[in-house]
Amino acid sequence: MPDTDLNFASIEHLAALVRDKQISPLELMDHTLARINELNPTLNALVQLDAETARSEAQAQTERLAAGQDLGPLGGIPAGIKDLENAKGFITTQGSPLYANNPPATFDDVHIERLKAAGAIVVGKTNTPEFGLVPFTDNEVFGVTRNPWNLERTPGGSSGGSSAAIASGMLALATASDGGGSIRIPACYTGLFGHKPSFGRVPIAPRRHDAWMDTSVFGPLTRTVADAALLMDVISGPDDRDRNTLPAEDRSYRQRLQDPLPPLRIAFNRTLGVTRLQTDVEREVETAVAVFRELGHDVEENTDAIPETGRFWNDVASWNNVATSWDDYTSRHDEYGELAVQMLDHGLGLDAERMGKFLDLRQQITNWTARLFANYDLLLTPTLPTEAFAAQGPVPRTLYGEKFVPIALTYPFNFSGHPAANVRAGMTDAGLPCGLQIVGPRFRDDRVLQASLAYEEARPWDTWPRL
Repeated sequence: MPDTDLNFASIEHLAALVRDKQISPLELMDHTLARINELNPTLNALVQLDAETARSEAQAQTERLAAGQDLGPLGGIPAGIKDLENAKGFITTQGSPLYANNPPATFDDVHIERLKAAGAIVVGKTNTPEFGLVPFTDNEVFGVTRNPWNLERTPGGSSGGSSAAIASGMLALATASDGGGSIRIPACYTGLFGHKPSFGRVPIAPRRHDAWMDTSVFGPLTRTVADAALLMDVISGPDDRDRNTLPAEDRSYRQRLQDPLPPLRIAFNRTLGVTRLQTDVEREVETAVAVFRELGHDVEENTDAIPETGRFWNDVASWNNVATSWDDYTSRHDEYGELAVQMLDHGLGLDAERMGKFLDLRQQITNWTARLFANYDLLLTPTLPTEAFAAQGPVPRTLYGEKFVPIALTYPFNFSGHPAANVRAGMTDAGLPCGLQIVGPRFRDDRVLQASLAYEEARPWDTWPRL
């Protein structure tokens, strides 16, 4: 098989090649490490790498496969782990100078346990902004991560290291999390599929973690919808160490992808009443929405404004990070990065009145989505109002001379807990990907994945950047 085919092959395809002994886990690992060595100096997507251990595990899998053993659905697949997550043997720096010299983790987060049990082989950690607090990937420990479509632009955040690795063909599997858009934003900016699961679908354990006041989740960031369904089958399901996890589904997501999508009533809301759009992004999104009409669904323009979130997401992230790292914040304040200090200091200044207003707002957003999904089966919006901005920031605050909120369309659904995905809507005039967001009713991850697959089959996104 040509190397270029391996670079951009799906997880499903690579796993099938391993299972059918067309390529060994060790051969796939060596190919992956060579690709990382070639591109990572340019992109800075992976910030920790343990090639020796990864090759050792790949060799052991190669021997088990030769002996007739089943390696699991992810057997032989190299994996990158976002550096907000714990993977045994790697330092969890969270992109912060505060933790850069910590000892390696001695345990895996639950979803990492499950990926390994399914056969994935961890090769290293992917870059993230400090504590995942901003939608671009740069920090004072490892520096800036760049978008493979345009090296001057960001691959998004906070899962930007993972998105850059997948979109560039370094890895097919890299983990991601989403507390305000951090799966969907990188997916949008790099042309990937990203699914933010329903809150509680994927466990967050065993560490102490209240998931940014129950707004943050782990979920798949992939090249294909089928790969995301495969990963959801691996990482979702209850765990007694997480009080919020939902009961197991009665059928796998891969099985549900085989079900025909019935005719749906779909709302298209182009701004949610809270932002404006870059003109070529709006053009591409309208073209993407038209695909659902062509597939026979009833798509209606909806102009209902969602309750204004303002700076409440910033409040939640700032307050939560102060609360969960209080001892470090009070004793090692000067070791934080500059941007993190600004946000954490902001969190310290929040009072009960402000947090009470957040709780009221979250209920208002939940009520808004309940009214909408009483009448519609899906909601479509742009994922983001603009194309990717500068790699090192700052986050833009104006568009065409007017104020706008760059992630106003993603984080309402973190507040409400609804499943939401990004599919590639098209390419802007600058040759950068932009995205369509597909939001489902509460707990209907299956419907979001089914609709995403129907769109993917009708309008495949099979072009990738060439570095």
